[in-house]
Amino acid sequence: MIDLDNQTNLTINLEKLENIANSLSMQEIELIITDNQTIQSLNLEHRGKNSPTDVLSFPLDTSFTQDSIFGMPLGTIIISAEYVIKEAKNFSHSIQEELSLLFIHGVLHLLGYDHEVDQGEMRKREEELIHTFKLPKSLIIRTKEA
Repeated sequence: MIDLDNQTNLTINLEKLENIANSLSMQEIELIITDNQTIQSLNLEHRGKNSPTDVLSFPLDTSFTQDSIFGMPLGTIIISAEYVIKEAKNFSHSIQEELSLLFIHGVLHLLGYDHEVDQGEMRKREEELIHTFKLPKSLIIRTKEA
């Protein structure tokens, strides 16, 4: 289940995102769609980077046991609507497709994947999900360039 806080006027097909989320976890995910100014502030506060970004993920940081976390959310994903619109246009696909790509990226981070330190596991999983949900391959291209 996704707990959506859309702070913008971006139109979202929540059902498509729910399908992605349910394929990866049954825990609730908080999804916040915001603007570049807000995401830049969060990026500076939490990552020390004073620039807007496309997506931030904040896994629930808890020392609870597996039994005690039943029903607790997986974490929070924050996506910049401005990035979604810009990249959708840049890669010639829909806003919903771009949002889905960034959502996949964010959920994988919530699940513990980290493309900055792993040996390609996160990128491989992204490719599988992109294929499964018939999404454009622009995220694969972007992450290979990074």
